[in-house]
Amino acid sequence: MNRYVGVLAPPAATPLDLAMLEDVVDLVADMAMVQACLVVPDGSDPAVAGVVWPGMPVVAVPDRSLGSIVAALAAIGADEAGAVVPDAPDLPALLLGKLHSALTSAEVAVCPAEDGRLVAVAARVPLATWVPACTLDDPVDGLRRAAPRRGLHVGAGWHRVRTADDASRLDPGLEGWEHTRALLRI
Repeated sequence: MNRYVGVLAPPAATPLDLAMLEDVVDLVADMAMVQACLVVPDGSDPAVAGVVWPGMPVVAVPDRSLGSIVAALAAIGADEAGAVVPDAPDLPALLLGKLHSALTSAEVAVCPAEDGRLVAVAARVPLATWVPACTLDDPVDGLRRAAPRRGLHVGAGWHRVRTADDASRLDPGLEGWEHTRALLRI
């Protein structure tokens, strides 16, 4: 089974965006049984490519849609494709691993954000035809409405850091996220 997990590059490259992206890339790169890669949509800041590990694939996509991400990962050999947002630096790897485990009975598995959007998704390749056109910034409710019975697994949720106030949700007790922690001095 070839499992690829793409970390979606942020549209901007502020120091905080790059620190969080680097932490998420490190998280995925350290996971067992997955190949990490960076997914770079058109219009992304070129500076984001500086966070990849040597030999890590960088995959260009025309847009931020789930369909484009899964298709790009399938093109490099994925049997299962995952995508994770760049603004969840303290995301536990266990939550990502559980998404891939859920694909034994579901076609798509998601980790929702506290606000109803997505933090991460895993899908069988090719992407199920019932999956609506969506991005990781769209509400999970669209997937819920479109999914056939047992087609979608909704796992445990997590938080995203979208504003300065969101940084207060980061858990200093969790390991990892050194780059974000150093930048914010937490």
